[in-house]
Amino acid sequence: MSRYLGSVCKLCRREKEKFFLKGEKCSANCTLERKKGKSSSGQRGFAKVRMSDYAKHLREKQKARRVYGLVEEQFRHYYKIAEKMRGSTGNNLIKLLELRLDNVVYRLGLASSKKMARQIVNHGNVLVNEKKIDIPRYQLKAGDIITIPEKYKANAVIKKLIEKPISNVPTWLSFDKNKVVGTVISDPLISEISYPINSQLIVEYYSK
Repeated sequence: MSRYLGSVCKLCRREKEKFFLKGEKCSANCTLERKKGKSSSGQRGFAKVRMSDYAKHLREKQKARRVYGLVEEQFRHYYKIAEKMRGSTGNNLIKLLELRLDNVVYRLGLASSKKMARQIVNHGNVLVNEKKIDIPRYQLKAGDIITIPEKYKANAVIKKLIEKPISNVPTWLSFDKNKVVGTVISDPLISEISYPINSQLIVEYYSK
């Protein structure tokens, strides 16, 4: 399946929001922050344009796609599954996206960005319930245990990430830093998603 291969900085500039798609690099050298609110010769920074309701719905859907690194076909597939589940379609959609294996690897602090998390999974460096899973979209559930192979723990990048203070692990996940073991405790909490997203706007977009 296709995936976006262009500049991720361009995605943030398009939405005029900072998604931290490059991990720590976004904190040190963000082109969005350099341009936002600043004017250069012949420019007036970002123009304030009043958006239509349709544009608001579209932009929220695009924002969610970019945060989770999905193309339209993948994102629409998740929406169709969420529609068939019990409860709020919007909340179901966010829960499905949060429970992707690549997203959980990122939320556990085993990758500095979701792109890096996807690569780690693709290369077979993640175990789920002691079985190698190399599919980033793999859906986790409560009770699943995420580990990494012993040989990969010696990787310099992983060692550096593990040694750093962990501050963004949500309450629906647990992480044993000493054993490098993560556990899905429960369904994701909407209040603790990767990035603030108004899922109701996405539902309204696809309902039209």
